[in-house]
Amino acid sequence: MRRLWSKALIVATLAWAGTAAAGNGKAPAGAKPPKGDMEFAADDGGGAPPSATLQRATKLYDKADYYSASIELKKVLDGETGDNDANKQRAEFFMGKTLYKMKYYAGALAYFDKIVQAGDAHAYHGATLKWLASLSRVLPETSGILEKIGTYDASALDDSSFDDVRDELNYLLGRHFYRKGGDADFDTAIGLFEKVPTTSTFYIKAKFFEGVTFVRKLDGKSALEAFKAILVIGKERPPQYKPEEIDEYVKLATLQMARVFYSAQDFEKSIRYFEKLDQDSPDWTATLFEASWAYFMITNNSKALGNIHTLNAPYFEDEFWPESVLLKSVIYYKYCLYDRAMESVSEYDTKFRPLRKNLQEVVAKYEDNAEFFDYIKKIRGSKAGLDELTQRLVMSVLTDKTLLKTFNWVDELQGELDMLNKSDKAWQTTQIAAEVLAELTLQKSLAEADAGKLARERINRLIGELQALGRDGIKIKIEILNAAAEGVEAKARKESVSADHKEEAIIVDDEHFMWKFNGEYWKDELGYYRFKIRSKCPRK
Repeated sequence: MRRLWSKALIVATLAWAGTAAAGNGKAPAGAKPPKGDMEFAADDGGGAPPSATLQRATKLYDKADYYSASIELKKVLDGETGDNDANKQRAEFFMGKTLYKMKYYAGALAYFDKIVQAGDAHAYHGATLKWLASLSRVLPETSGILEKIGTYDASALDDSSFDDVRDELNYLLGRHFYRKGGDADFDTAIGLFEKVPTTSTFYIKAKFFEGVTFVRKLDGKSALEAFKAILVIGKERPPQYKPEEIDEYVKLATLQMARVFYSAQDFEKSIRYFEKLDQDSPDWTATLFEASWAYFMITNNSKALGNIHTLNAPYFEDEFWPESVLLKSVIYYKYCLYDRAMESVSEYDTKFRPLRKNLQEVVAKYEDNAEFFDYIKKIRGSKAGLDELTQRLVMSVLTDKTLLKTFNWVDELQGELDMLNKSDKAWQTTQIAAEVLAELTLQKSLAEADAGKLARERINRLIGELQALGRDGIKIKIEILNAAAEGVEAKARKESVSADHKEEAIIVDDEHFMWKFNGEYWKDELGYYRFKIRSKCPRK
């Protein structure tokens, strides 16, 4: 029988990895704008003195009267003051800073992007990089912030003016090249991550992404070394990190180490690391499923079946593991327990095969991606009128971390629009307010379309996976029927579990006791289930 391989164990697929490092797109407590931004460029306006309006604007900025400053700066940019191009560049830079201070981050990004596009021809091109770093702390990746940072040459960071943000920018530039995803880009990313010193608050993040970059290069040994460095941090707990940050990255590194060992077919070590994660980890159910494959590979199927049993507990109603049902059928098949194997395949057919059609109807509901996004919002709010199982299945893919970051970008834009609508009425009538409104409205429309497109892709991917698993189920069913009718063939006998095989003993220590499952799940029992299974195959 062809082995089923879990798609969850393809460790090169690490789109979720950015979530821990990038946050949820909301401003973290204590986030501050860069220091010393004025030292980057000459203030002489290219030889011409600034207009009285520009001088007034900068003074209002210094006094933190950002609403008034934005109005004056807009006059300069609209050519009402007679300022030359050099002074207009200064006004453009100050407008980006002003909107940042007003917490119109998307608006600020639009202004800083103009400077990025101008490149070295803009007097404040270097100064803008620091502000892009600040925006990266409050905006999700889907805002395009990393791509803008990625336009800068890393050698520029050698300038002493970047001393206070160099570590952060090396990390962010590394993230940019990691996202690009070419072999040369991976090497560049690793080099940038390695520049972050151990004393930096960004070291643990850089080390994690160094590890996942090595994973994508299929260099498991180097990946393990990077992840082990994070485990050392978990033991030493340096003071530059918050305790919860250390715990988060230790869990992420532990999970990746388990996957690397699995890929290297070192299943014993893989299991050891899978089992280090506890129920508090958001990836705990994934580790149960993936570990069940590792147990299957070493023929410890009492534990593999126990993990699958846990995944069916009502505590995980919003999570679906259809492949686990087929893995269960394969295990029973290898023990020549054909009736049970057939029951498992039938369970898949009954529970998941009809849902594929339902998902196809969901994605066909709206062709326009923006309209589909509105439909997705209704699904997320349980207001789309879907049946319970289809609702749960769609929700299981809407928790995709890349997709959530896209939703966060829409939320950020909507939040800024709401803030604008609640701002000073007099300011709302100004040219700059109208410009910000237009920019936010446009970006939100584009973000909603992107979110709808990505959501559709995720659901279509699930449809494809269910279809592939359905084909696997048919093949399993055929082999079960053939084996039941004709006995185990010589070829299959090599893969079957002999009646001589003895499952690993279930040992109960002083802190636990044996309890027969009576049909009721208890939370403290999750992950501890074991199945007694005895082969009916011929002795070897």
